Amino acid sequence: MEVFCKVVDLSSFTKAGKALSLSQPTVSEHIRALEDELGEKLIDRLGREAVPTPVGRVFYGYARSIIQSRDDAVQAIEQFRGRLAGRLVLGASSIPGTYLLPRLIGGFKSSHPAIRITLTISDTAQIAEKVLERDLEAGVIGSKWNDRRLASEELLSDELVLAVFPEHPWANRASVRPDQLLGEQFIIRERGSGTRMVMEKILEAHGVDPSRLTVVAEMGSTEAVRQGIKSRIGISIISCHAVADDVLHGALAQVRIRGVSFKRPLYLVQRKNLQISPVCQAFLEHVRKDRARNDASPL
Repeated sequence: MEVFCKVVDLSSFTKAGKALSLSQPTVSEHIRALEDELGEKLIDRLGREAVPTPVGRVFYGYARSIIQSRDDAVQAIEQFRGRLAGRLVLGASSIPGTYLLPRLIGGFKSSHPAIRITLTISDTAQIAEKVLERDLEAGVIGSKWNDRRLASEELLSDELVLAVFPEHPWANRASVRPDQLLGEQFIIRERGSGTRMVMEKILEAHGVDPSRLTVVAEMGSTEAVRQGIKSRIGISIISCHAVADDVLHGALAQVRIRGVSFKRPLYLVQRKNLQISPVCQAFLEHVRKDRARNDASPL
């Protein structure tokens, strides 16, 4: 079943074999044995692509659930023995995934070295979809996702800032008016990005129509936006975590927008009515405790 699920996930016998350290003939033999046992064809080969048959799509959901139940049982037994082991598959949008979660994962791993963590980084929309499809056990995203099948919880926090390159006329200014943004060349994130959704919502609330911004580039990651500002392509509203070192060393300047606050929560999303594994539960408790300590720390 693991081999079958990996073939479906990757749409390829060859890629599945590489991911599982198996030869392609071995992968094919596993699939053939499973099809013989069930008496149904599960995978169709369409050129180089492997796709599930209608029966295969039905079986895939059950196979994933069976594998997850097995992993949960093993984790529960290890927890009973006083050890925490197993695999945790998380997703995050670019800000929490790049700048916040690595530190938290490091702290968690130091206490639980037997746990293997996989972190997938993508935009908010894709992470929410992967959680819904159960490809990820949980995700941390940059804006609240409106889907009744998802449970959301404010888990971390971020603040967006206006960042400009050192030669920009605003680099030495303390602040600018919101309406002045309309005359500048902007780099923005792609559609589906939590950063973009939050930026547009807050600008609209302060009388600035985001569609009137002069957009010179749309980029698919925060790091690309950061490098775009440093390359003098334009300016941007970006996470403070992404540009903190650049601002500290003078490579970029941070400018306040009068009367506008871009503080935002980052949301934990999980599939409703789906029991999470002991490993995932332990990691989330670690994150909540870290947040509580930081909230209680003096400024």
